[in-house]
Amino acid sequence: MPDEKEEKKEEKEEGLQMSFLDHLDELRRRLIHSAIAIAIALVICFTFSDKIYNFLAVPVKRQLAKVEQERLKAGEPLDVNKIQDGDQFRYTFGQNTVVNGVTIAAGTTIGIKVERQNNKVIAKTTEPWIAHKTLIPTGTPVEAVFGKGEVAPGFDNQTLIITTVGGTFTLYMQVALYAAIALMIPFLIYEIWAFIAPGLYRHEKKYVLPLLLMATVFFILGATFAYKIAFPAACNYLLGLSVEGGLRPLITANDYFDLITMIMLGSGIVFQIPTIAFLLARIGLVTPRMLWKAWRYAVVIIAILAAVLTPTADAFNMIVFAAPMLGLYFLSIGIVWLVGKPRRSDAEIRALAHSKSRG
Repeated sequence: MPDEKEEKKEEKEEGLQMSFLDHLDELRRRLIHSAIAIAIALVICFTFSDKIYNFLAVPVKRQLAKVEQERLKAGEPLDVNKIQDGDQFRYTFGQNTVVNGVTIAAGTTIGIKVERQNNKVIAKTTEPWIAHKTLIPTGTPVEAVFGKGEVAPGFDNQTLIITTVGGTFTLYMQVALYAAIALMIPFLIYEIWAFIAPGLYRHEKKYVLPLLLMATVFFILGATFAYKIAFPAACNYLLGLSVEGGLRPLITANDYFDLITMIMLGSGIVFQIPTIAFLLARIGLVTPRMLWKAWRYAVVIIAILAAVLTPTADAFNMIVFAAPMLGLYFLSIGIVWLVGKPRRSDAEIRALAHSKSRG
């Protein structure tokens, strides 16, 4: 008897429906919770915004360094092994460089003498040299000849630029905001879940933990894929065009940040395909057969998404973006096959469990 009363009570609770105003009130609560969480994360992330931005700038700086190396190549590459101790040459600076604290303009030519010390090749000036009212004495090492050298401030091709006085503050605020949103992704997903949970059966509400775990893991995987593979590939193609065209790239920090965050957030969201498939399979809205029959349409949709996310128009980069999405789609079919089941009410679940226990 107590079981029957409890079942009737639960069925009555399931039959209750929230009014339209109740839905709006619930939505308002969830939005307020999300805004407060993002605001707290924003304050925390702003204190580390410079470090976050430097981390995000690593891929483009690497590609810019490659572009600079390609730009400075002219004729046959220098074979250091053919240079003997004591050989003298005229050296021309390929970019603005600092020597003894003095900025030397690109195109300046000086006399150098080669010395070998401890298996290291060193170039030194062969005569006193006056540069910008500063005396650079004979025998001063010029690191730029056989090493990387020190690039003059303001001329480093790997430095992103800001075009407005308040540009740095605005940039760091944007960095902190996007970082806060990314940091709060699990909480935001929980708030979305909490909003739709009243429309689900009690046993379906137990899926929140695996759902949050999957969403977090796949978002991190998507952002990592964009940071490590997708963006460097696109950046290499785009900056490579400047080398072929004889142009020197000058990239603003804001434009770069907008590009990489769009790609990373977009990839993080797209990588949620298995998470969505898991949710839909657990509540019985999709089946493996349904997804398998729709794979051709999925390929078309994935190609469109790849075209939107890819900042280039070449086929290679589209494949770089589309390949993991296609793999995730077929992975989702496997997930649905493993966890999918027809949707049942709590009463049906109890009845099924009762019949099994009796059997």
